[in-house]
Amino acid sequence: MAWFTRQKPPVESAPPNDAEKNVRTEGLWQKCDACGQIIWRKAVEENLNVCPKCGNHFRIGAAERLEYLFDAGVYITHDDDLRSSDPLKFVDSKPYTQRLADMQKATQLPDAVICASGLLNGRRVQICALELKFIGGSMGAVVGEKITRAIERSMREGTPLIIVSASGGARMQEGAISLMQLAKLSAALMRLDEAHLPYISVLTDPTTGGVTASFAMLGDLNIAEPGALIGFAGPRVIEQTIRQKLPDGFQRSEFLLEHGFLDAVVKRADLKNYISNALNFFVG
Repeated sequence: MAWFTRQKPPVESAPPNDAEKNVRTEGLWQKCDACGQIIWRKAVEENLNVCPKCGNHFRIGAAERLEYLFDAGVYITHDDDLRSSDPLKFVDSKPYTQRLADMQKATQLPDAVICASGLLNGRRVQICALELKFIGGSMGAVVGEKITRAIERSMREGTPLIIVSASGGARMQEGAISLMQLAKLSAALMRLDEAHLPYISVLTDPTTGGVTASFAMLGDLNIAEPGALIGFAGPRVIEQTIRQKLPDGFQRSEFLLEHGFLDAVVKRADLKNYISNALNFFVG
């Protein structure tokens, strides 16, 4: 015999809305790959996307680079109408045209570089920033042409040039045409040098392949962010080729500075003022 008789149906508590909980917390925290700390994302963003615990520099996009360097984040972009014509009709896991369309949709960029002009600490400059998320920041005909036009614009206007590199190298989908950009850009930078206008190259993580083999290492001043991977072939490829273990920190900014391949390693927070002071030295 039951001790009591339930007069009303039991009140069932609503199950927790996991989807709503995820929406509220997702993206608020991130893990630093260097020190393993879980960090509040807003604290990272306020620190210019540098880990406040260990100083690890997280990768950032081209638009963020320009926002950090230009006064008040204000700049004018150039040659946004240039698009690759897919000269080789290249197909790997998907047609190159489809890959380009996917990247353009994902990044809202026409190709892997943004070329812009504006003021850096009151001085008018041209800045080109490569976007790593666009096919690995690879250099094809469009990237080569846009940077060449930026060089020519520097000569026309008498302004310094700054290129911020983040790239896996030449774009394989454009074959020899992408390799031709190495010579094209090197020749254009020689004309800039003959015009006695400064070019500062900023190398970030990673800067490799044909980009390193051309404009990234041709600056009047070559500077890098801390911990950036910089080289032609990657360390794994080199180890497999020479069958030897590479030194600790091989191809990282600090290693290259020690061995004379870089002029300076500069923290992101100091980069704008460092470039400004360097331009004061070059231009006066």
